[in-house]
Amino acid sequence: MTGVGTPPRVALVGASGHGMWHRRIIAPLHDAGKLELVALVDVRPVEAAPDAPVPPGTGVFTDHREMLAAARPEVVVICTPPHTHLPIALDAIRAGADLLLEKPPVLSLAEHRTLAAALAEHGRVAQIGFQALGSEALRELTSAVADGRLGRVTGISTVASWQRTDGYYARAPWAGRRSLDGRPALDGVLVNPLAHAVMQCLAVAGSAVSAGAVSPSGAVDGAPPDWPAQVELERYRTRPIEVDDTAALRATLGCGLPVLAAVTLAGEDFVAGEVIVHGTAGRAVLEYPTDRLTLPGDPGPREVPGRVNLLENLLAHRADPAGVPLIAPLSRTAAFTALVQAISAAPEPASVGAEWVVATGAGPERVLTIRGVNAALRRAAAEGALLSELGVPWAVKPHRTAVERETGDA
Repeated sequence: MTGVGTPPRVALVGASGHGMWHRRIIAPLHDAGKLELVALVDVRPVEAAPDAPVPPGTGVFTDHREMLAAARPEVVVICTPPHTHLPIALDAIRAGADLLLEKPPVLSLAEHRTLAAALAEHGRVAQIGFQALGSEALRELTSAVADGRLGRVTGISTVASWQRTDGYYARAPWAGRRSLDGRPALDGVLVNPLAHAVMQCLAVAGSAVSAGAVSPSGAVDGAPPDWPAQVELERYRTRPIEVDDTAALRATLGCGLPVLAAVTLAGEDFVAGEVIVHGTAGRAVLEYPTDRLTLPGDPGPREVPGRVNLLENLLAHRADPAGVPLIAPLSRTAAFTALVQAISAAPEPASVGAEWVVATGAGPERVLTIRGVNAALRRAAAEGALLSELGVPWAVKPHRTAVERETGDA
């Protein structure tokens, strides 16, 4: 361990790909003396980057275990494929490090419990990389819900329409895969690129339930009021991949509140990602990637500046555990992991008929879009409805299932 006043020693496991984003966050903190970057780990050669330089003396490794023994970091940032998170995290915890663990943190509630137990046993903490949870716009939205500006919340939904190229699905061996090397990978739209949209909905729902701002309707017997007790899921794909690139998911919380996600990576027009809160006295919309918020009475969307960086929050928590709570502790993500587990157990996604799919571009830059998908997703989010309930011609019957409880009960 470093001494008092000495910056914590930080290592990054997964320094390429999305890891470059973390390197750009770490670089100015290293330069400012808030941390010391002691190691980078990647199975591929670490790329040079002017805005994410490798400081002199930083070790570069291809094996995280070798790094842990040699560099002895106090904080480990893990940005590797989701199916590798748990073993790397456990090794780092046992080596005495706290974690910033990319989303999704783990892929089942059993893994969640294993990770939580290891953190407790070794007295360590884990921050999960849902960076939008650090948004001041989210805080303002949840405060407005708690203060009753929307009346009682009757539903929460999210809509997003992105595009991905053929090259995106060739970026790594686990891309577009349901499993790899016998472990779930689940690189689908709900679990990976648009996981933030789902997590934001769950965060708003949890705040509404805690504030008693939910319109009571059809509580699920025995389920905690803020837990996703039941799931209805429709998964679709436009390519020969193993996971969904388009999906509609409706989770009913224990209190009866519906939470719906209608998202695609085969969109016509770009929709960055909106979290819509429906209330008896009005509606609120948070565009979570841009922190633009519209509350009842606002003439239009307004940007709410301010995001707390999750790594800085973790460092501040380490310095003052009682005074600075973690923004995204592992416990806050349990409901998300419960949904991931339900998605993992669901049937294979249905193929969207070729007559509904439009291809543009060629080679790795080819993009597939679904005709009419944006209007369908917008309507689903507005009405809290699944695509099959709206009569979308390529939609299929949803998969319905109960969700495992956080206690481990079925």
